[in-house]
Amino acid sequence: MSHTHKHQAKLLARVRRMKGQLEAIETALLAKAPCTQILNQVASVRGAIAGLTAELIEDHIREHLVDPDHDPDAEKARNAAELIDVVRSYLK
Repeated sequence: MSHTHKHQAKLLARVRRMKGQLEAIETALLAKAPCTQILNQVASVRGAIAGLTAELIEDHIREHLVDPDHDPDAEKARNAAELIDVVRSYLK
């Protein structure tokens, strides 16, 4: 079973929150809200998408490549943990 199936409820909750954020942007645009408000909402959506992307990539690494918490090879585990950290940093 894929990691996306294992964590489906959590992932769908994140996507649904993003849908709500996007709808808020649409509402703000229709209401002719100040551009700073709209830009803040867009930044929130961008952050939410980056967070979802980071979570999916991390789960993919753990599920399909190396799980640093359970790999007996210390070097592989360390390298996998480093890759996960780099992905998290990059997508912040």
